[in-house]
Amino acid sequence: MNGAASLTLRRRFTHWCEERARYGDTDRQGHVNNAVFATFCESGRVGLFHSEDTPFAPPGSEFVIVRLTLDFRAEIHWRDRIEIGTVVETLGRASFTLGQGLFRGETCVATAASVLVLMDLASRRAMPLPPVLRARLAALANPPLPDMPGGAA
Repeated sequence: MNGAASLTLRRRFTHWCEERARYGDTDRQGHVNNAVFATFCESGRVGLFHSEDTPFAPPGSEFVIVRLTLDFRAEIHWRDRIEIGTVVETLGRASFTLGQGLFRGETCVATAASVLVLMDLASRRAMPLPPVLRARLAALANPPLPDMPGGAA
């Protein structure tokens, strides 16, 4: 059930955070500017990676975003409360994909897919996802990923 259509369903997400649209986020049309949707997605990613005492990225590495796809479904207005759901969609050798949904109440206002790569800070090159990190990311998948413990065959 992975994919953009399933990202409109609240039950898909394993991590949540909340933001509120600010007056400065609006544009001439009176709604929140489309660039702010990407900032809301960033808040969801940052909230995920910094929600526990143990950092997600191993020492000497960081996550870098290499692709962001956004699908706009409805407007957001000043003072709207936005809930950002995040789920791990895929795991690769050195990268993973996060799916996100932005919700105003029960209305999905946008969906997003982000591809992130684990980068070695010394070489500035991609590095393989260590097993501990893969397991932590796999625990945030819904449905479980097939190549991970507890996943489908």
